[in-house]
Order: sequence, then C-alpha cells, then structure tokens
Amino acid sequence: MRFVRGVTVAAGLGAVAALAWAAREIPDALGGTPEGDRIRRSPQFRDGAFRNPPGIDRGVVPGPAGSILREMLFGGQRRHPVLPIPVVMAPAAQPAADGLAVTWYGHASALVEIEGRRVLLDPVWSKRCSPSQSVGPSRMHPPPVPLETLPQVDAVLISHDHYDHLDLRSIKALARTQTAPFVVPLGVGAHLERWGIESSRIIELDWGESTSVAGLELVATSAHHFSGRGLSRDRTLWSSWVVAGAHRRMFYSGDSGYFPGYATIGAEYGPFDLTLIQIGAYSPHWADIHMTPEEGVRTHLDVRGGLLVPVHWATFVLAMHDWSEPVERLCADAGARGVRVAVPRPGERIDVDAPPEVDHWWRRVAGTRERRPDLGNVIELAEQAARDRRGLLGPLGDEAPAD
Repeated sequence: MRFVRGVTVAAGLGAVAALAWAAREIPDALGGTPEGDRIRRSPQFRDGAFRNPPGIDRGVVPGPAGSILREMLFGGQRRHPVLPIPVVMAPAAQPAADGLAVTWYGHASALVEIEGRRVLLDPVWSKRCSPSQSVGPSRMHPPPVPLETLPQVDAVLISHDHYDHLDLRSIKALARTQTAPFVVPLGVGAHLERWGIESSRIIELDWGESTSVAGLELVATSAHHFSGRGLSRDRTLWSSWVVAGAHRRMFYSGDSGYFPGYATIGAEYGPFDLTLIQIGAYSPHWADIHMTPEEGVRTHLDVRGGLLVPVHWATFVLAMHDWSEPVERLCADAGARGVRVAVPRPGERIDVDAPPEVDHWWRRVAGTRERRPDLGNVIELAEQAARDRRGLLGPLGDEAPAD
C-alpha cells in the first residue's frame, strides 16, 4: 500500500512538474503592458481600447461557445492534408535593384524583396502559435529554412500581436541575428521591450503614419481585426501595411474582415504591383475579423492590386474549414474575376514580373481521410469558452472583438 501511495505521489509530482515546465514560457510570451500619451491620443483609441473602423454588417448571429467547440472538434472537415506539404528549401536570392519578389514561408510569414531591399513580414518559426510550445495549434510543415540563415533584412514588419503573427522565440532570434528595426502597430512595442529589444530598434506607427527605412516607405494602414495575448483585449493596434519603393509597391492585408477602408487605401496608396492577402481561418462565427477567400479577391481589387499571393493558410489549423478550401475558393473566384494569382509552396520565391502558372500543387497532398478530433486546440478553446463574456469564439482561442 505504501508503495502504491508512493507511486501515486510521485506521479502527481511529475504531472505538476510537467505542467510547470510547459507553463514556464507563458508569462514572458504574454508580453508587456502598452501605455503612454501617444496611445491615449490615437484616434483609434477610445474608452480604454483600440477600436475598429466602420465595417460591413453581415447580419451574423453568434453561436454558443459550446456548439462552436463541438464543431471545431467533431465538425467532419478535412483540416489536415494526407501527404506531407511540399516545402522548398532554397537559399535567398539577391534582390534586383528594380525588381519585386516574395518568398512565402508559411501562414503569414514572408520575405518581400523590393528594389534591392528586403522586408520580413510576421515571422513565426516556432512549432506552435501559442504562449506555450507544449500546447496549442501546431505546424503542419517545417519552416522552409532556419531563421538564422535568413539574409540580412532592412525591416521586420508586424501586423498585430496575436501568436500566429508575433512569435516570442522568432523575435528574440531575429534580435540576435539581424540589425534591422522592428516596425509595428502602436502599442506592440511594449511586447518587444519586455523581450529585451532595444527601444532604438522599435518603430511604432498609428494608422496613416509612415516611416522611411533603407529608402522604402512603410505605411501603417487600417484593418478590421482585434488584438490581445492574454486576458486583456485591444490594448495594441492592428494594421495592414503598404511597402513602397521609388517605383514598386506592395500591400499586405494582415488579418482583417472585409470593410470599406480597402477602397480608401487603394485610392490613396495604390495601385500595387503585389498584394499579400489573408484567405484562411474564416468562419461565419467571426466574419468581422477574418475575410473569406472571395472577400480577399474583392480586397485585392479594392486596393488596385496586380498579382495576388494568398497568405494565412496551410500551416496551422485555426478554423473549421477544410485545409485546402481557402485556396480552392480563391482560385475559383479570382479566375471568374480575371485576377492574376500565384500560389507558392512554402519556401518558394515568386518573381512578381514573371510568376509561375498556378499548378494546384495542394490537390496532390490534400487527399481524403477519416475525420479525427483536433485535440491540439482543446485546452485553448475550453479556456476561451470559459472566459469569453460574449460566448463567441474567435480564431486562436482569442475572443472575437466587440463591435
């Protein structure tokens, strides 16, 4: 009996130690506390939080948290491909002085080469997009190249502070291996400072503000989303971005629901040679914060884009749709509207002036298989369901934003 008790106690202590080990990164990963007069003076900051611009009323009726959780776990969609996702492990090319190219590393991480300069977008190299590397949505393909082998970049651009866009480990690694500034929406600098990034390397911008880096103009533009890494919400701003050289320019949507502001961005800053548009992790339950593929095409047209490269799909399971559904819907709608599209494999470099034909590579790996629960997200979703005051789940286990 004593032996059994001893084993039970040892097992309990082991479980506690394992939980403590898994949770050790969480306090640091939550980031800092944004504050200051500049935040309070922002036109986007009202009643203690950042607010969205006017959107489009879709008439969406939120479902109860329990039903959304059941759909996430047992909805029947094929959220993982059957075969391994093909990854291109090619060294970075030397950017042409007058060229424009993009290398997509998966999800929203990309390297843009524009007029001889390099801009790295939303770098996430970690295994999980989560405050803990022991639980949470896990990568479905490896990073195409080690983060430490990236060439020197001229700027690191962050769209907002959600874990699938702002990654603690990746930011710390870039702080060691790169000398470029981090250009972020207003308030996000507090997270970077918490992680040891020198304030001299952080440039915070409100919507409509710009900075010049290595001869490029980087402009923070509006988006319809939300922010938060813990229990607090919307204490930092979220943005889409314009990257403009002397002759070439690109637009990155960040995460956003479709809203009328895209036409304004197109009128003021377009046309764009290249757009990187979020197409995945959408749902009727959170239509205001993640656009559908068809809305992504509409966004591309609104901003007066040339070549559309889809992002925010394929790498993490963050919603209830099939793994390949976003890109299938995108290609169908873009074809009907005459929109030029390039769909790279993770790690593949696309020359905007000579993009490859769409070869539907994802169809060879999507396949079919028996549905199984997505248990990797259970803990995050259950915690969210318990704390969400509106009973409405958003992607990544974060709250869907208040209107």
